[in-house]
Amino acid sequence: MKTLPASPLEIARLIPHQGRMCLLEAVLECTPTHIRCRTHSHRAADHPLALDGVLHAPVAIEYAAQAMALHGALNVREGVIGRPGYIASARDVRMHVSRLDTIEGDLIVGAEHLAGDARQVAYRVTVHDEGGGLLLQGRLAVVLDTALTP
Repeated sequence: MKTLPASPLEIARLIPHQGRMCLLEAVLECTPTHIRCRTHSHRAADHPLALDGVLHAPVAIEYAAQAMALHGALNVREGVIGRPGYIASARDVRMHVSRLDTIEGDLIVGAEHLAGDARQVAYRVTVHDEGGGLLLQGRLAVVLDTALTP
């Protein structure tokens, strides 16, 4: 059985997000088809994605995207650095709260692999509060290894 990363530092070694932008703190479960992660970074007073001190609900999409990147890195082969990618589409996204910074407990971020190949991946994503309340759900597609043009 593979060892799962248990700290933000270990997670940052596997995904393109570094420093304070590595938002996930632990992997609770990872299989070839899904991942569940835990974090309390949404309560940080200096959150890098907060706007005027407020962490709006759409930021949950970034949490989900990082879970997707981590899932990809853990399921390719051990020690592989997450491949950079860009969110190409967010479909059927439903936010059940307006902000994340007011959520008391940890966030549980889930991603279920739906389809993909070497160039793109699609996942069903969810973000729950620690008590199981659904905060965000939807589907994300990411295009991999694509450079942005100026």
